[in-house]
Amino acid sequence: MAGIPSGRSFLAGVLDRIERWGNKLPHPFNLFLLFSVAVLLLSWIAHALGLSVTHPLTGKPIVAVNLLDRQGIQNIITKAVSNFTGFAPLGTVLVAMIGVGVAERSGLFSAALKGFVRSVPHWLITAALVFAGVNASLTVDAGYVILVPLGAVLFAQVGRHPIAGLAAAFAGVSGGFSANLFLTPVDPLLAGLTQEAARLYDKNYVVPATANYYFMIGSTFLLTLIGTAVNNWIVEPRLGRYAGQSDRAGDSLLAQERRGLFAAGLAVLVEFIVLLFLIFPDNALLRDAKGNLDPFFQGMVVLMSVGFLLPGVAYGLAAGTIKNNRDVGRMIEETLGTMGSYIALAFAASQFVAYFGWSNLGLIFAVTGADLLRASGLSGIPLIVLFIFVCAAIDLFVASASAKWAVIGPVFVPMLMIMGYSPEVTQAAYRIGDSFTNIITPLMPYMPLVIAFAQKYEPRIGLGTLLTLMLPYSVAFAIGWTALLALWLLLGIPLGPGSGMVYPPA
Repeated sequence: MAGIPSGRSFLAGVLDRIERWGNKLPHPFNLFLLFSVAVLLLSWIAHALGLSVTHPLTGKPIVAVNLLDRQGIQNIITKAVSNFTGFAPLGTVLVAMIGVGVAERSGLFSAALKGFVRSVPHWLITAALVFAGVNASLTVDAGYVILVPLGAVLFAQVGRHPIAGLAAAFAGVSGGFSANLFLTPVDPLLAGLTQEAARLYDKNYVVPATANYYFMIGSTFLLTLIGTAVNNWIVEPRLGRYAGQSDRAGDSLLAQERRGLFAAGLAVLVEFIVLLFLIFPDNALLRDAKGNLDPFFQGMVVLMSVGFLLPGVAYGLAAGTIKNNRDVGRMIEETLGTMGSYIALAFAASQFVAYFGWSNLGLIFAVTGADLLRASGLSGIPLIVLFIFVCAAIDLFVASASAKWAVIGPVFVPMLMIMGYSPEVTQAAYRIGDSFTNIITPLMPYMPLVIAFAQKYEPRIGLGTLLTLMLPYSVAFAIGWTALLALWLLLGIPLGPGSGMVYPPA
C-alpha cells in the first residue's frame, strides 16, 4: 500500500509478503459477503457428512445445520434486516459517535490533545495510549469507538503517523481486552461460567469475580510495555513518515480554547458527581433490585455518549464554536454522515455472523478443539500453553468470550481440576488465548469499524495491511502473556484474592 515502505530486515520482508497477499483480498464488504457464501456452502457439506459433536454440558448433540435447505433460505431472506439491525456493534458505534462527534467537531478533542501534548513527554505518549487501551475494557466496547480513532488523532497532533496511533490503541483495546487495573463486567461473567463448569466436578466449588485480579493487574503493565515496544520498534518504522495532511498541535492554547476547556472541565466534574449519586447509594438508580451494578454496565454506551456530548457542548458554547442548538444538530448529522462505509461493512458482517451462528460450525469447531487438547496427553505448563493456543485458534472463529467459554469451559475446567489445576488457573489461561488473536481475525465484530477509521488517513488501506500491522502485536502479546502466566505458576503467586493454583485447595 502506498505510504508504507518496505523494510530490509527479515521481519519486514515477511510482513511485506503477508501484506501483499492480504491486500489481494477483495474489498472488506465483498470479503464478508464471500465469507457468508462460504459458510452457506460449508453448512451444506457438513450437514451432508453428518458432522456433529456432543455438547459437553448438556450432553445433547450439536449438529451442523444446512443453511441451503428450504428453511435456511427462508431465514436468509426474511432475517437479513433483523441480522443487520440486531448487530450489536452497529448500535454501540452509532450511539457513541453522537457524543464523540460533538466533542470532536466543537474543537474539544483538538484543544484537549493540544494541552495533553504540551504536558506529557512525547516518549510517554505511546505507552499512555496502549495503557489506556488495555484498561478500556472497563467501558465494555466503548474503547473501540472512542480510543482507537483518538489514538490516530493524538499521533497526528505530534507529527507521527496516525495509523501507528490507531494500531497502538487497537492493540491495547482488543489484544489486551481481558487485562485491567480494575474489575470489569468480564470478570463476574467469566467467573460465573467457570464456577458452573467447576461444579460439574465439585458441587461446592466457588469462583469469585476477583479470581484473576492480581494476574490481570500484572498483565496490564506487561502488555503496556510490550505494545509500546512493538509500536516504536516495528510498526511505526514500517509505516514511515505520513504523507497525508496532518494537523500538528500548535505551540500554545488560544484564549477561547482555554475558556472552552475550563467549561468542559466543569461539565465533566458535574457529570462525575451525578454519576456517583447514580451508582453508589444502595438504592441508586443504576443498581438493580439486588443492589448489583448491571444497569450501569448495560447502559455504559449511552453514559459514554452523554459523557462526551455535554462537555463538547460546554466547550463549544464557551469557545464560540457552538452558537445555538442547530450547531449541535449539524455536528451530529455530519458525524453520522461519515459512518457510511462502516454501516455498509456492518451489513455484510452481520449476515456472516448470523449464518455462522445458525450453522453451528463455530460450536462444532470449539468442542472438536477441546477434544483434541484432551487427547494430547500433555500435562503441567506445556498443557496450559497448548490450551492457551487452542483457545486462540477458536477465537479466530468465535468472537464472543462468554459464548466460547460456555461451550469449552465445561470440558477444560473439570479436566484440569482432575490434573491438579484450579479453575482459576484455567480461566486465566483462557482469557489470554481469548484476547491476543482479536486483532488479527477478520471476524472480530469491530474490525470493519477499525478499517473505516484507518481509511480516513489512508483511503486505500486494506484488510491485509491492517492485519499485517497488528500481527507483531498479536505475536508479542501471545509470547509475553503466556510466559507471564508460566512464571506466575512457577512462583506460586496467587492469581487473585484467595485464588489458589492447585486443586484440591491445600
